[in-house]
Amino acid sequence: MPEIRNYTLNFGPQHPAAHGVLRLVLELDGEVVQRADPHVGLLHRGTEKLAEYKPFNQSIPYMDRLDYVSMMCNEHGYVLALEKLLGVEVPERAQYIRVMFDEITRILNHLMWLGTHALDVGAMTMFLYCFREREDLMDMYEAVSGARMHAAYYRPGGVYRDLPDHMPRFKKSKYINDSKVALLNENREGSLLDFIDDFTDRFPTYVDEYETLLTDNRIWKQRTVDIAVVSPERALQLGFTGPMLRGSGIEWDLRKKQPYEVYDKMDFDIPVGVNGDCYDRYLVRIEEFRQSNKIIKQCSKWLRENPGIVMLDDHKLTPPSRENMKGDMESLIHHFKLFTEGYSLPKGEAYAAIEHPKGEFGVYLVTDGSNRPYRLKIRAPGFAHISAMDEMTSGHMLSDVVAVIGTMDVVFGEIDR
Repeated sequence: MPEIRNYTLNFGPQHPAAHGVLRLVLELDGEVVQRADPHVGLLHRGTEKLAEYKPFNQSIPYMDRLDYVSMMCNEHGYVLALEKLLGVEVPERAQYIRVMFDEITRILNHLMWLGTHALDVGAMTMFLYCFREREDLMDMYEAVSGARMHAAYYRPGGVYRDLPDHMPRFKKSKYINDSKVALLNENREGSLLDFIDDFTDRFPTYVDEYETLLTDNRIWKQRTVDIAVVSPERALQLGFTGPMLRGSGIEWDLRKKQPYEVYDKMDFDIPVGVNGDCYDRYLVRIEEFRQSNKIIKQCSKWLRENPGIVMLDDHKLTPPSRENMKGDMESLIHHFKLFTEGYSLPKGEAYAAIEHPKGEFGVYLVTDGSNRPYRLKIRAPGFAHISAMDEMTSGHMLSDVVAVIGTMDVVFGEIDR
């Protein structure tokens, strides 16, 4: 008989499935995990501390970098906290744009999750499929903000600017001839809303393709069914939110239960799981693709029919237009004051939470009446999930650890904030 010894194994941070910044210290009995100890801090951003030394507006781009897969959703939580303390009402058009881009971001996030989770478990093609769709969504980000990822598009009082009337187009080069360019630009001839409508019409077919590859795939089911089962009661005790909680069968979604912006006017359903295993969490996120697509369509329809302003006209809070700033002294002063020292918030505290693609993303802001936060605390959904790593993996095989990391959809920017 061979001697079986207990091993202590370093899983990551350089392991491909640890995505470069997670170190797990695993205690193994053969190939069975006895204990998993996650070590975080390899990507420490120090966001909460940095925010104490910056005017409020300058922390908005920092939010993008927390969860660098769900950029605008992070901004949304922070901006809502600022607006709560300022007591301002955002124009309705800006609220619809925010909801639409929250859902575009949710699809972006879940595409990244699906591609990498499947790749970790061993399905290569999914990664290529998902990144094909992400490209169109990145173009939507770029059209409104000028950046593919870190947008800084949401601002207190609305959004940075209205939706553009035309999309950037591909140009002919030595690699792309005229006919190829015409084909690539086919859905870019109109406005951003035309481009979004074209995408939402195509997207359900893509989701069907993902399901064809994975949902009934024998190997995928062997790797995810009955792996890391979390009961509804335990999911609540562990502080799970988002798809991790809904996968365990609890119908909790801030967009329905504590609606913000215009979510109360939207028609969509909350998908929930039955068994609380990796496979159920996969199914929940797949259905969220379809529901987000439905919300984007509703927003797009409303935005077409209702033009209007997308930013408050209060120049103590929002910058004047470049045109006014160049010709009007008052506007120049407002612009200068706003970008050098910012604005002061009344003394107090506020907590604002949104239904982030990964769960409840909350921002707790304490102010002392100055132009920067006295204290900023971010409630990141991934932090609660990673703390359940030991419970979810013990008793499973070493290869299941990879499936568990995937099902959590962890991004370390928000965990090591």
